[in-house]
Amino acid sequence: MASPSNKRTRAQAQTVRSGRRLSHVVGFDDAPFERSHRGDVLVVGAVFAGERLDGVISTKVRRDGANAAQRLIDCITKSKYIDQLQAILLQGIAFAGFNVVDLQRLHEATGLPVLVVARYRPDMQAIRKALLQKVPGGARKWCLIEAAGPMETMAALHVQRCGITPDATLAV
Repeated sequence: MASPSNKRTRAQAQTVRSGRRLSHVVGFDDAPFERSHRGDVLVVGAVFAGERLDGVISTKVRRDGANAAQRLIDCITKSKYIDQLQAILLQGIAFAGFNVVDLQRLHEATGLPVLVVARYRPDMQAIRKALLQKVPGGARKWCLIEAAGPMETMAALHVQRCGITPDATLAV
């Protein structure tokens, strides 16, 4: 069976490189949870075709865990939307507290560009301190955040990107 990245057409790859509008995207965010909650947290993805909501997909990730990338990969690649998707958007690089998404792994496994979007620039020093002092596996998680690169300001948002050019990012 061909992997999802092998299913990507040349036209889809050209769209990402050229900066033409990407119309089929999925955007993920985690559901609220109590500070004292331990265990899995719901993550919901809204699938859009242009301005039309096409569907909703979901998965669960472990609070402060290390399974976010794999759960998103499974959720996306097993969905009926995989062949139409052109990009993945994440509301922050971590879900369920500090379950940090490995952007490169998500991009490579799905064949889709990944954008982390934030309305406000995160306090990276505070995040680093919390990860290294209070979170199990924090050093590895901090490495994933560093590997994603710095937040870039684009169109009044702050983004980290993987597998997509700045011009194509502005077209999403």
